[in-house]
Amino acid sequence: MTVSRQGKSSWLLPVILGLIFCALSIAIIAAVVLLPQNAQTRFGAPDSSLSWWNKLIYSAQLLAHEQELTEPAVAGDEPADFTIDYGENASMVATKLYEQGLIHSADSFRLFLSYSGLDRTIQAGEYQFKPGINALDIARQIQDATPAEVPFSILAGWRLEEIARALPTSGLSIDPDEFLAYVHNPAATGLALPPGWKKSDSLEGLFFPGLYTISRETTLDLFVANIISNFDSEVRNELEDKFTHQGLSFREGIILASMVEKEAVVADEQPMIASVFLNRLQSGMKLESDPTVQYAVGYDSKNETWWKNPLTVNDLEFDSPYNTYLYPGLPPGPICSPSLSAVQAVIAPAQTEYLYFRAACDGSGRHNFSYTYEEHLQNACE
Repeated sequence: MTVSRQGKSSWLLPVILGLIFCALSIAIIAAVVLLPQNAQTRFGAPDSSLSWWNKLIYSAQLLAHEQELTEPAVAGDEPADFTIDYGENASMVATKLYEQGLIHSADSFRLFLSYSGLDRTIQAGEYQFKPGINALDIARQIQDATPAEVPFSILAGWRLEEIARALPTSGLSIDPDEFLAYVHNPAATGLALPPGWKKSDSLEGLFFPGLYTISRETTLDLFVANIISNFDSEVRNELEDKFTHQGLSFREGIILASMVEKEAVVADEQPMIASVFLNRLQSGMKLESDPTVQYAVGYDSKNETWWKNPLTVNDLEFDSPYNTYLYPGLPPGPICSPSLSAVQAVIAPAQTEYLYFRAACDGSGRHNFSYTYEEHLQNACE
């Protein structure tokens, strides 16, 4: 018996169709399972709020545009600055990045942001992209507007403890206690010190006042070295030999400048105050400067300040080589970070014969100067 052609084709077609269906089913299952897996491997986890269908579509599109997202668009060796303004959405940011040549495609960048959910968490701010960065890294970096560098101010008249107190809120990863241990005993640091400073000396007086821009990741060693380097360029290199005109070494000049800094409330009185101290030194009189006693006494817990005011009679008898009421001559070291104007006041003081000064009674912060002790007593406030 023979089978007709019609009978044979009647069962073959369903088999072929079944095989095609199975192949399509396997392909669809593979796509549904493998595409998201491959995308997650390459681009990270998708946003949990996406439907399975959107995850599938985004995964397929991302894989198709993988090269645009993973190859850097930023050429050269210099970092690229970029600003995101308040109110700019993901689409606007993607377009601006593309126009500035920082990414290969705005569309693929927007696609990744939507896939990852990062489109909802972009932060306005100033950014700096390193050379060789790709679109994926840029998308992640613009989630945090924390700058790579932070401003750090050192105020004229601050002692080292006040600089340490400013560190915890500065954005720098420098422990205040470690900082103080370092600057009060730099012997083991290998730090190059200015003339007159011994390894056993504190670095008090060498933290030149000003606004510094410092890498957030800077180490304690680099932090101190950079600021001392600034002191060298701003003060030492320019003025190191100028103090000899007043009979002072460089270190002695900085010590006296630190006292002038703390005594003068009004900057234009600094040359006058410097002249009084220099006149007293030349005549062999004690300097009797309140700020040196304040430095010696230290922290005033009642008023939460490192500069106790007013001082008591007992404070003036506090036994310390920094107490210029008890010990003649200059204290053994600076008492604060002097400003450039205070340093220049010591180099070029006013030409006077004044031996005394005390605060005026009008609350202006200015001082009354006098030649004799009797005149000095008459300037006292009632």
